[in-house]
Amino acid sequence: MAERFDVIVLGMGPGGEVAASKLLAGGKKVAVIERELIGGECGYWACIPSKTLLRPPEAREAARRAAGARTSHLDWPEASAYRDYMIRHLDDSKQVESYEQQGAAVFKGRGRITAPGTVEVNGQTLRAEHIIVATGSDASIPPIEGLGDVQVWTNREATTLKAIPERAVFLGGGPVGVELGQMLARFGAEVTIVQSADRLINREEPRVGELIGSALGEDGVDIRLGRRAVRARKDGAGTIVELDDGSTISTDVIVIGTGRTPRIHGIGLETVGIQLGEKGLPIDERCRLAEGLWAVGDVTGVMPFTHVAKYQARIVATNILGKSARADYRSIPRVVFSDPEIAAAGMTEQQARQQGMDVVTATVNLPETLARPWTYEQNPRGEMGLVADRGRGVLVGAWAVAPLSSEWIHQASVAIRAQIPIPTLLDTAAQFPTYSEGYLAGLEQLDL
Repeated sequence: MAERFDVIVLGMGPGGEVAASKLLAGGKKVAVIERELIGGECGYWACIPSKTLLRPPEAREAARRAAGARTSHLDWPEASAYRDYMIRHLDDSKQVESYEQQGAAVFKGRGRITAPGTVEVNGQTLRAEHIIVATGSDASIPPIEGLGDVQVWTNREATTLKAIPERAVFLGGGPVGVELGQMLARFGAEVTIVQSADRLINREEPRVGELIGSALGEDGVDIRLGRRAVRARKDGAGTIVELDDGSTISTDVIVIGTGRTPRIHGIGLETVGIQLGEKGLPIDERCRLAEGLWAVGDVTGVMPFTHVAKYQARIVATNILGKSARADYRSIPRVVFSDPEIAAAGMTEQQARQQGMDVVTATVNLPETLARPWTYEQNPRGEMGLVADRGRGVLVGAWAVAPLSSEWIHQASVAIRAQIPIPTLLDTAAQFPTYSEGYLAGLEQLDL
């Protein structure tokens, strides 16, 4: 006989965890299914280990740039040991125990939807009024000749590495390539980033790519823009990467950072009439696939960010618990935890123009305008930009490449989401001295 629940959560990364926790707190009987580790990609092989490893070299650089501070040395054994602590030594037993204590039924195995409201796992049949698909994504591996014959890392191997390689080639100049490339370079590796687009972080404003490219260059990173890897082959104990212009790069490891593929296959979605594409599951504004069937996180293909998965999970839990909620992605922040940090929210200038807006923009050189960059470091860095809709008099986008921008981009995110009139934003006082004062300087430039 099938065991019955109110909700089955298929996949326990951050989205699944938030949904399960809120539903349990709301009095629902919940079953959670996870094929690997509760906490998902973010907790063990992405966000947490990468940001933990980025911090030591960032702190050393901060000491070098701060007047009167002594430059510290990097201790890889200590840094990697703390990384292992932060990822719980790839052990989720305490997470399993925690969910069981909250009242969830925890199943470790591969779950598969077999009919509406029905999931099979480990030979057992579970039934529920609601199923939430939160199965995440995998690293996309490009079809490059010889790739299977050489040492290749995805984000998983790159964030759980035991030793720093002497040489590394990153395929892709997005967040993975920029963050982990800078980290390895600062720990002493010889790093090359191969990017097919004409700039790094090419989904953001062009200026963003220029600024972070310059910063990576200072760290000794070799950046090959507008180039593609076409072949890889062994060269003794190392690897040769051949590019489309005929040039070659010698390396010890190739690190893949060319995007993510939603995990939508092999979980039985076709049995309940869901059409499978390669870009993610077709959810509506409530994150619903069909009656009683929901999806959150990378599997939706909306935005491959942990905070989006958690946001969608709140939307789903609210709807299942009897209230109404709809997702709005207009102001979702996007951050690359490089040094300096890259942060953005809302639309780029090009995206706003494509929507027919009467666009006005402003750019602020932060050291030329503010006191805070000078109190923060010698030879200060930082630039930010604003995108506004002149017709409505509101912000629709913002970006920054500057220290701590991951923290103060949320000011723009809230303004964009709430459509706060620009005169209202101008009629505020920012704490002095802070990077947030840059918003006032930018707003004053807007020709409205």
